[in-house]
Amino acid sequence: MGDGFGLYLVMTDPVAGYEACAEAAVRCGVRYLQLRMKGAARDAVLETARRVRGITLGSDTLFIVNDDVTIARDVDADGVHLGQRDLPIGEARRLWPAPGKRFGLSTHNEREALLASRRSPDYIGVGPVFATPTKAVPDPVLGPGRMGSILRSVPVPAVALGGIDRGNLAEVLRHGARNFCVVRAVTRRADPESAIRELQAIWRQESAPGCSSSASRTDANPPGLASNPT
Repeated sequence: MGDGFGLYLVMTDPVAGYEACAEAAVRCGVRYLQLRMKGAARDAVLETARRVRGITLGSDTLFIVNDDVTIARDVDADGVHLGQRDLPIGEARRLWPAPGKRFGLSTHNEREALLASRRSPDYIGVGPVFATPTKAVPDPVLGPGRMGSILRSVPVPAVALGGIDRGNLAEVLRHGARNFCVVRAVTRRADPESAIRELQAIWRQESAPGCSSSASRTDANPPGLASNPT
């Protein structure tokens, strides 16, 4: 998934519209862009996914579909992100055996992160770091400290997620995250490009040499654990 790419953007009902938000992500060089349309009809998700795929195709932005591996496969996305109650990753790979596709898994505690790592995903999501209304039944909040501990304990790339915005991003990075996911911090803004650039600026500042950020913390793994590129 790459070492320290920073922002992973999830689109859910962006006020600027899905296409405008996707275009902003591509212009800003966002590495990962996920389409998440919980509760929407499959046909609506498929049509939106096709439009977003057309925008990301040929760019440096990789397009991920949330939950539904068949939609990801049908639009030839770059990957699919699965939750704890979604299709098992092994079955998803069987349904979509195309080479080079990314398979991500959500995790919400130490046990889930460890078990997910054993399934060899391309990355895991770790959170929620802070409270967030994006899920109908929210998972318990981890907080930055516990999040950092989980990130350092897993041998796979990870993305911190849940309630992250420009007001708390620096704290998240200082606790060990190198990659972070946002939803509302971008999708609730009428100008998604400005929101993206603000977050990227914070990430660059905290990642600069000499900063007390994740760059120094991720080398502090206990003996026997692989260095985590998050």
